Amino acid sequence: MKITVIVPTYRRPKDLSRCLEALKKQTRPADELLVVVRDTDAETWIFLETFTSETLPLRTVTVSAPGAIAAMNAGLDAASGEIVSFTDDDAAPHIDWLTRIEPHFLSDSRVGGVGGRDWVYHGTDLVEGAKEVVGQVQWFGRAIGNHHLGVGEAREVDVLKGVNMSFRWTAIKNKHFDQRMQGTSAQIHHEIEFCLALKKAGWKLIYDPKVAVDHHTGQRFDEDQRNKFNPIAMKNIVCNETLALLEHLPSTRRVVFLTWAILVGTRGEPGLVQWLRFMPSQGSLATQKLQASLQGRRQGWQTWQQSRLGKDV
Repeated sequence: MKITVIVPTYRRPKDLSRCLEALKKQTRPADELLVVVRDTDAETWIFLETFTSETLPLRTVTVSAPGAIAAMNAGLDAASGEIVSFTDDDAAPHIDWLTRIEPHFLSDSRVGGVGGRDWVYHGTDLVEGAKEVVGQVQWFGRAIGNHHLGVGEAREVDVLKGVNMSFRWTAIKNKHFDQRMQGTSAQIHHEIEFCLALKKAGWKLIYDPKVAVDHHTGQRFDEDQRNKFNPIAMKNIVCNETLALLEHLPSTRRVVFLTWAILVGTRGEPGLVQWLRFMPSQGSLATQKLQASLQGRRQGWQTWQQSRLGKDV
């Protein structure tokens, strides 16, 4: 099978260099490598002019719109592989990354997507842990990630993670990443909508912890600075999750999801119960998080409703 690897990048040439060097070492080489670069990203263009690609089948794709979704969609439009594999510029795929991806697609024609573990590093510190439950959407709408901690055998999941996900072209040929997602860079939770759409269409998604990349959490150039609270970033994250789940949950489960999300929520995307839980330790910060979370739920609901009205016209 022909494999296309897509690497969206923005202003992280050192990270990109590490990623490309890792792709050079693949035991099963990529047949096509697309590096998607913003037209205004002078740092990356300068790096690529001097980078020695050697045997890498590297092509650049230029994108003018900001954000991960525009870059990933531009990569999809340029890809020619039967398998399309995504990783981030701040990731370094393990040497057997593509070697382990391909057999999953060859062994079962119903497999539409394959992903795996991203071993997260903050500087030189590895985030350690082990979780059996990975990439699941519970019946009431709670989305569980844990892709960076997954252990065990390969199994079906509901959602893959953008830093390490591959798709069968016949499963995604008529689909793009949802441009309604909010944010100017990472646009967190874009994978939920994309993956749930494939599941709804009858495709299987496989998570295999042995399909691995090292994820060196690079700098972001927007309001979302990972572990530092920003109300705009949180509102965007919650909006995206809400929109994705409303788009694909059955009608009765939508009601349950919204009720749970507003009344309970999670530590990262709090509802009223989580607000009360963290008020003693976080004070006014807990209130700011609740406000941003509720604003995100409302915006996600409004965007979904507007899209439904547009479809009905």
